[in-house]
Amino acid sequence: MERTDVFEPGGFFVLRNGPVPGADHRPLARLYAGDLAPLAARVDTVAGRLRTSERRVAASLAHLGLAARLWSLALGPAALHGRLPDLSPDRLRWDPALTMPDDLRLSGTGTLEGSADRIREVVQFGHLVPLAEVLRTQERVSAGLLWGNAGSALAGAVRELTGWARSQGRPDVAGRARALGAELFNHPDLAATGAPHGPAFRRRSCCLYYRCPDGGLCGDCVFDRRPGAVPLTARE
Repeated sequence: MERTDVFEPGGFFVLRNGPVPGADHRPLARLYAGDLAPLAARVDTVAGRLRTSERRVAASLAHLGLAARLWSLALGPAALHGRLPDLSPDRLRWDPALTMPDDLRLSGTGTLEGSADRIREVVQFGHLVPLAEVLRTQERVSAGLLWGNAGSALAGAVRELTGWARSQGRPDVAGRARALGAELFNHPDLAATGAPHGPAFRRRSCCLYYRCPDGGLCGDCVFDRRPGAVPLTARE
């Protein structure tokens, strides 16, 4: 029987357990070890949906979406229950052809302590570091842009979770989410990505969404207005 591990807030926080008929979920560990076809497929899909010919733009936005999912899947249950599912790369499976929440599936059971240190170990070091490394071997995106995505995704997860908690009359959950987010930002790779380190976060880099034909500025964008046409070698 299929189980939903984190259901209450919905959206990016949903993680289901079990196979999907006809899907091709592969352990993310395979991607990080060099099986790059799924990553290239996701970048192609994002490029097609956003009608952009710039692969670095599609790569950035594909990365931002996956980073948001990963932070949410850990932060949500940690704030709600004080535990999180074991999201190890060999247990967390990904099908780049599917959309949220069926893109990620968990194989097996088991939970971990819901501390900021454990979330950092599982998400930042276990997923985001190797994901950025393999992505940069395939696409021309800077490390600073990808860490900016990671910071934006973390702040977004905190914002969504605290908003849900307030709507449900759960100030305890909102407080834990903010506290966990603040601790997670207390790392050199994330601390410099933007400020303040909470729901009102504004990043110091740009995810490049504005370069899509129908793109604009994200709510936490470094820009105050949409830049004009710029060369590909311009600022990231």
